[in-house]
Amino acid sequence: MENRKKVAFYTLGCKLNFSETSTIARNFNDEGFDRVDFEEIADIYVINTCSVTENADKQFKQVVRKAMKLNEKAFVAAVGCYAQLKPEELAAVDGVDLVLGATEKFKITDYINDLSKNDMGEVHSCEIAEADFYVGSYSIGDRTRAFLKVQDGCDYKCTYCTIPLARGISRSDALENVLKNAKEISAQNIREIVLTGVNIGDYGKGEFGNKKHEHTFLDLVQALDKVEGIERLRISSIEPNLLKNETIEFVSKSRTFVPHFHIPLQSGSNDILKLMKRRYLREVYTDRVNKIREVMPHACIGVDVIVGFPGETDEHFLETYHFLNEMDISYLHVFTYSERDNTEAVDMDGVVPANVRAKRSKMLRGLSVKKRRAFYESQLGTNRTVLFEGENKEGYIHGFTENYVKVKTPWNPELVNTLQEINLTKIDEDGSVRLEFLNKLAEV
Repeated sequence: MENRKKVAFYTLGCKLNFSETSTIARNFNDEGFDRVDFEEIADIYVINTCSVTENADKQFKQVVRKAMKLNEKAFVAAVGCYAQLKPEELAAVDGVDLVLGATEKFKITDYINDLSKNDMGEVHSCEIAEADFYVGSYSIGDRTRAFLKVQDGCDYKCTYCTIPLARGISRSDALENVLKNAKEISAQNIREIVLTGVNIGDYGKGEFGNKKHEHTFLDLVQALDKVEGIERLRISSIEPNLLKNETIEFVSKSRTFVPHFHIPLQSGSNDILKLMKRRYLREVYTDRVNKIREVMPHACIGVDVIVGFPGETDEHFLETYHFLNEMDISYLHVFTYSERDNTEAVDMDGVVPANVRAKRSKMLRGLSVKKRRAFYESQLGTNRTVLFEGENKEGYIHGFTENYVKVKTPWNPELVNTLQEINLTKIDEDGSVRLEFLNKLAEV
């Protein structure tokens, strides 16, 4: 058994990538490899790439260098979105031996015959039109929560986005397969499942390898709510035009779905939304937030925003700032626009200088801190359920309430991966919330 090869993984980018890395890792396991940490010496290093920002490109080179430092003879494979979009560029990076595009990444073990280093990375990437089949996956990184992929690809044509080029058309997992994966996850004593995909509100499309629809996102949510053994389900990012009132109402009464929504806005200016080719105007966004607040006043609402999109004037930006400032939301994820090849936006007029982009980004990040603080303050004195995580951070254990308030309490290993009834008492100087237990610590 001494001879088993070691493989290590590094994931850049989104939750979907994490779920896919886990699936690829299980394939290696089935082929007789032992998985080790990326900080350790391995025979193969697999890097799951992201193409959403310029930064992800730079990070890739750093990760390759790190792998080469650990073992200069190691075989390095790049998979994922950036590998699909710019395979030749990745193959040319010093140390990279294999680059696999969107359809090939799940068959990676077929491509690894001998592990000898190549002078130039070998590329296997398809025409993206061929990425029309679905590979289900889920990640089990920590014991507390898992990311369950339900959908892949996107049919939207947002002018700043390369994801349709990197992941292909919108397609979904069969409902019975999602439910099977959810049961497998819950059997491993994992308390929370986060649903993930590229455009999960589009769930149902391509469920049978064509455009035939049998199920919708609402059907998916209703079916998952009945799975025994799952204690919490969380919807990750969902487009405002696809988050229907029926879904919001179902979540408000659901057994397992938590009151937490993450809804991309991208801009609070209708002019910019049109330039971005988003499929809604800001009025739709306001309706969604109002509906959530009406049925779940305590819900956590996160927002994605892009600053510095071509054509965004100071007036447009202030429109976004005031729109968000006045809305009852809980936090922001702020992205600074970065030019991506083969997108419509890259040729648009009205390029915003980098220093202006940075300033706008800083203003919205400041607003996010204020919003999160106000949301946490609104929750003080309420009773919630917290799921505790497994790490001892400077003598404290952290966790999240169902509505995504981050809490901390002195470290106690018995709390790890348990759900506890608590009362939120005060905000600590690090921004997390202190608590009191409402019951004697549950027997673990």
